[in-house]
Amino acid sequence: MATDSIFSKIYRSFTYFGILYAIGILLLAIPTVQRYVLYQHIFRWPFFTDFAVPESSGLAPHKTLNVYLPTSDNITLGAWFILSDHYYQKNFLPNRPQTAFPPITLEVASDAIQARPTILYLHGTAGNRATPSRVHHYAGWTSRLQANVLAIDYRGFGDSTGQPNEPGVELDAYTAFQWLVENGAKPEDILIVGHSLGTGIASKLAKRLTKEGIKPRGLTLLAPFTSLTVVIESYPLFGLPILQPLQSFPAGRKFMKWLTREEFDTLSIIQEIDLPVFVAHSTSDFEIPHVHSRNLIEQLLNPILPPSITLANAPGSSITKEEFEAYKAALSKRKEARALLVKKTEIERLGLIEEFEVRGHKVTYVESHWGGHNLVGLQEGVQDEMARMFQLNAY
Repeated sequence: MATDSIFSKIYRSFTYFGILYAIGILLLAIPTVQRYVLYQHIFRWPFFTDFAVPESSGLAPHKTLNVYLPTSDNITLGAWFILSDHYYQKNFLPNRPQTAFPPITLEVASDAIQARPTILYLHGTAGNRATPSRVHHYAGWTSRLQANVLAIDYRGFGDSTGQPNEPGVELDAYTAFQWLVENGAKPEDILIVGHSLGTGIASKLAKRLTKEGIKPRGLTLLAPFTSLTVVIESYPLFGLPILQPLQSFPAGRKFMKWLTREEFDTLSIIQEIDLPVFVAHSTSDFEIPHVHSRNLIEQLLNPILPPSITLANAPGSSITKEEFEAYKAALSKRKEARALLVKKTEIERLGLIEEFEVRGHKVTYVESHWGGHNLVGLQEGVQDEMARMFQLNAY
């Protein structure tokens, strides 16, 4: 009897868990719920931020201009424009009064934009432009890279109005780029930098600019993913890969594809981006594995490698010896060509660097040992490679 009772309790527990799991998955099918889970913009950490006083987040006095950018669909975006240290120390520190700093104005920002390159930074999920790890990035880039930084909060994030969706956040990034140009930036002096979710947004912006014949300085992807559909297969929601079980059977995979309303499919568009591309990913990233970056790099390489051969993989299909030999020969040719085209460098205590050119544009991939998911862009070794590729530092 006792054994039956134990098994009965276990059975009921699994039943309840299955019901809760099914309810959770069905809730994710609701577009509004899915967007909250994807963007996590409801987590406005740090809370109670005074965006009008960036100094409260650790930035130097009057180094940052708090601005609001109107989009073409009547959304207002909160943003910070942070002066490069090169400009700030040259123009603010030597002549400042003993009691106060001169305030930063739009005219000052415009002058700085024309004096130094600017990084347009597109952040990842949750938080806002005052999140400490992001502020640390601004401090590193304005000092080590000697660049200005424009950091925006997408619609629904921080003090920006509206609610996020894929077309909307793409428009937000385009609006920020246009604001820089309207305030004196040359496109070639703007480096687009995306992190995590921001890499999908940055790639879509780069594709749009390519179509319009506009050529920024380049595109930097920090901890990117190939597409949202792929990354959510194993992405830990609330610390658990709750969607991974659905990948174990065909109907589950089809359901996942139907379920995903937002795509951010960087893999399918990266070959259309006519810009220098810099990718950095950490092997210690447990949120988005670095294999995503490797797949993006292989996609960029694919057009300049010998053609590949795909073997039949349908159930019941057979492969002849000749087909397999042809497959091995094609694979060998691609491997040899890759070795000739890609320059590999191992840097002790940093990681692997791969460099090659596609359509006259340089591509650099840094596979760092350090940084995890959120801090790969803070690694000074990674920043130095960015500076070298995009000629950013002033030393």
